[in-house]
Amino acid sequence: MQNADHALLRQLSENSMRYRDPVAAVEWTQLDTASFWLPEPALSLYGLPEFDTLALDVRRRLSQYEFINVMHAGLWLERVFMRRLSQRLSLPLPRAAYEYFLHEMREEAGHSLMFLRAIETGGLEVPAAAWQPPRVADWLARKAPARGALFWAATVIAEDVPDKFNRYLRTAVGINPAVREICTVHCIDEARHIAAARAQLETALLKLPRTAVRLINPVVRLLFRQYAQVFYVPPAPFYELSGLTHGERWRRLARGNAVHHAFITERLAPTIRMLEGYGFRLQ
Repeated sequence: MQNADHALLRQLSENSMRYRDPVAAVEWTQLDTASFWLPEPALSLYGLPEFDTLALDVRRRLSQYEFINVMHAGLWLERVFMRRLSQRLSLPLPRAAYEYFLHEMREEAGHSLMFLRAIETGGLEVPAAAWQPPRVADWLARKAPARGALFWAATVIAEDVPDKFNRYLRTAVGINPAVREICTVHCIDEARHIAAARAQLETALLKLPRTAVRLINPVVRLLFRQYAQVFYVPPAPFYELSGLTHGERWRRLARGNAVHHAFITERLAPTIRMLEGYGFRLQ
């Protein structure tokens, strides 16, 4: 790392000093199943003729399970990230990096506890095997060298994609206030995490020849597409838990939904522009 990186990490650590437990920052009594957890335009089936035929209760329940899907994606990535980061702490590190990584692990652990509390408080059934991470993305996230450009590109993707969605939700009308609080807490911390991950990625890229960026580009593109897919389209059992029969059919409809594709494209555009600035081509 260069001196500028150390200065950034010291500043981010300073900003993390005023830590507040995310679980304590949410008014959990407001999280109920009588309200929407996501706005209808964010739902994977929104815009389809079939969506217009769904009862209000089913739409509302779908919004709750789609937000649970978002939280499960967060739990998966935070679990992988904390495991990889803890391995870095066993190696010699500059003090600025060591301290910042400890702050980030504390904050990511807090996010995971917040997601678990939200799922528990909501009281909705979530069978243990109902959500599974994408296999290739999961393997790459666990195996890519923790100091390398591929790992930090994956980290930037894993933090920036949900951040842009959370920012959308913070201004959305008609969603549960506790969900808005969850998104707000996540956004505040993720701003620091994204800044740190980008700095780590930039440092790693400086050590690579331009040809190496082209070589890892297909892997970064695959990671990006798999994560966006699992984040924005829930697994088939979640449609069934929402009250829809034949969950695989509904998931296929969601994956082919042009209106939802446009919604996703708008949310992903800032992340794509950022990664293209580093030389990656995701389209």
